[in-house]
Amino acid sequence: MGVEVALRAVAAFAECPTWDPADGTLLWVDMNRCEVHRLRPSDGTGTVLRFDQPVAAAKPRAGGGLVLSMRDGVAVRDPDGTLRPLADWSAEGVRGNDAGVDARGRLWVGTIAGPSAPGWLGRVSPGGDTHRALSGTRLSNGIAWSPDGGRMYFVDTPTCRIDVLDYDPAAGEASGPRPFVELTGTAGVPDGLCVDADGGVWVALFRGGAVRRYTPGGALDREIRFPAALTTACGFGGTGLTDLYVTTARRAPEYDEPLAGSVFVVPGAGRGLAPVPFAG
Repeated sequence: MGVEVALRAVAAFAECPTWDPADGTLLWVDMNRCEVHRLRPSDGTGTVLRFDQPVAAAKPRAGGGLVLSMRDGVAVRDPDGTLRPLADWSAEGVRGNDAGVDARGRLWVGTIAGPSAPGWLGRVSPGGDTHRALSGTRLSNGIAWSPDGGRMYFVDTPTCRIDVLDYDPAAGEASGPRPFVELTGTAGVPDGLCVDADGGVWVALFRGGAVRRYTPGGALDREIRFPAALTTACGFGGTGLTDLYVTTARRAPEYDEPLAGSVFVVPGAGRGLAPVPFAG
């Protein structure tokens, strides 16, 4: 499959490519620079929103605006630009990281553990209440669901594996975590992931310069290589949701390739699931 540069950038740490079908744009964040970017692939134009703390994920909201997973918690940005806190865990000593929205618009967020605070994976309600499904995580990443909604995939990066949980779409409850794919011994570690319409699980390998697709049964199906070692996350977008967008990071001097920090696209890589905005 051909890899193209969707946006030649020098992002410090690009993450969370998310298609917004409302206006045909790609949302992505430069986490360490506290920025949310919106790219219009049709003409290459884009806009940038800047905040006062790192932003790990940005997702569209059903009523307009965005929901943001930030260092200190979750916030919503209204269409008029007003930023309102929704959930705050700054006093816990953890840091917000990757996020996902299920088929009914529920927001799930994972955290990064602090020196004396274990991380967790949980659901954040529109009112800001947090229901924790997993605790004791270290570096939460890669939150996505199977096409039928009965499986939830999750990455705690230091474990070097993708886990799968049973998911109740009606109740929004996740349970029974177990290994889906072990990546011990693989070049790189698992980071962000997405699921395609056939149930295939695509995962970015940080420090591996690649994205892999695994079948619903956990078998390696294909691997796509990129000219940047720090591949961070992947997501489908474009017309028909057939293009796979992949974000990367730059870290000098070891990972300072010419295209590090760019957003890549693999046209016709597969067929993604229809994005769902946060219902809050």
